[in-house]
Amino acid sequence: MDPLLTGGSVPVTAAAALPGIGAGICTFGPLASPLPLQDAVERALCNNPKTREAWAQVKIQAAGVGVSRAAYLPTVSATWQGVRDDTATNVTGFPQYSSDYRTSVLKTDSVSLNWVLYDFGGRKAALANATALLAAARASEQAALQTAFANVAKDYYAAQAAQGAFVASQEIERTASDSFKAATVRVDKGIAPITDELQAQTSWAEAVVNRTKAQGDWQTALGTLASDMDLDPSVPITLPDVGDGVVPDSEFNDSVADLIQEAKRSHPSVIAAEQQVEAALAKASQTRAEGLPSLSLVAKYSQNNEPTTLAVGVPQFPATGHEWYLGFQLTIPIFEGFGRTYQIRQAEAQTELQRDTLDEVQQQVGLDVWTSYQALQAATHNLDNSAMLLDVARRSYTAAQRRYQVGVGSILELLNAQSSLAGAKRQRIQALTDWRSARLQLAAKLGKLGMWNIASESLPERR
Repeated sequence: MDPLLTGGSVPVTAAAALPGIGAGICTFGPLASPLPLQDAVERALCNNPKTREAWAQVKIQAAGVGVSRAAYLPTVSATWQGVRDDTATNVTGFPQYSSDYRTSVLKTDSVSLNWVLYDFGGRKAALANATALLAAARASEQAALQTAFANVAKDYYAAQAAQGAFVASQEIERTASDSFKAATVRVDKGIAPITDELQAQTSWAEAVVNRTKAQGDWQTALGTLASDMDLDPSVPITLPDVGDGVVPDSEFNDSVADLIQEAKRSHPSVIAAEQQVEAALAKASQTRAEGLPSLSLVAKYSQNNEPTTLAVGVPQFPATGHEWYLGFQLTIPIFEGFGRTYQIRQAEAQTELQRDTLDEVQQQVGLDVWTSYQALQAATHNLDNSAMLLDVARRSYTAAQRRYQVGVGSILELLNAQSSLAGAKRQRIQALTDWRSARLQLAAKLGKLGMWNIASESLPERR
């Protein structure tokens, strides 16, 4: 039942409040293989304890609004009492006046009504306080969803980068093994010194160590991603390979100063802090109003079947009775031991605290936007830098390999080129995942992260 219509403020699922999320997404089957980012985000938003806690807070505050609305309605209460009555009276010296009466069931029932008609704005302030707290809870839920979205996206891309690094390390291990075999053949033929074989073998052994470490990092990242989705870290997860075709868009082309000012106005955490200020102001008004008179309509009707007697010593006779009244009641607080004074001071101090908290939140939001903006700018520049580095490293390795095969290049030249290629592959994978993650992180810091941001990840390849 929701007679006071507060349920419309509560999302149907823990994730439904995020823009672009459907109402029925929180029903899941087995994990997809490979796991798309959208599936990971939806599972995290629905199952993450932080988002469920924020959802529960909205429910709590919505119920608080219902309590405040209920204060405008009358209260009606009924009582019923049924007892067995055994009354004995012994009059000393005059036994003829003594009595002993038993009544099987003595019933009394009544109905009372109390309706506050006017209270100098106390109920209005209480409702304003509850409404502001509900708005704050809804904004806090938005902030929690944005944070959870950004965190799972960051961990998803970190796991994808770790997977790419592991695949690259396997390729590097194979390449190092091929170099080692080529050096061995040249040493066996007597056209290369034994040091070539030893250096190539050292490089191959180092590649094996790096591949083992990369595999451990990959599994750790997958466990973190599983935890984000409220799954056991041991659950097997397969991710798609890192796509190489990206084109930076113009979504965040506004100046960073404009983005910061916009975030300070519209970020969910700022809105939540503003609503907390409004709630504190309303609470102070409510506290003052509670110390003022109130006017209520009161009414009562009662009836009973209590027996009656005409005089002492005279037997009781069955009887019924009833009583009713209707009137107004004026309640005037006169002295409360100065408690009201300090309650008002406390409420005013709480308002001051909430204003300071609002300033702190705005300052943090501005810093977060600045940091994320700079990270995105650096990641965008590194897209071209890492692509150029990988292309040069590949051509350098191919040339060094050919030179060594025809006997004009040294093993050190080949191993250096091989090491540079390994580093370039890792940096390219990291640059791609960093850019994708940085876009979503900045959107989250601006408070504008939605499921459409995932759709924009599928960008056309460069031509």
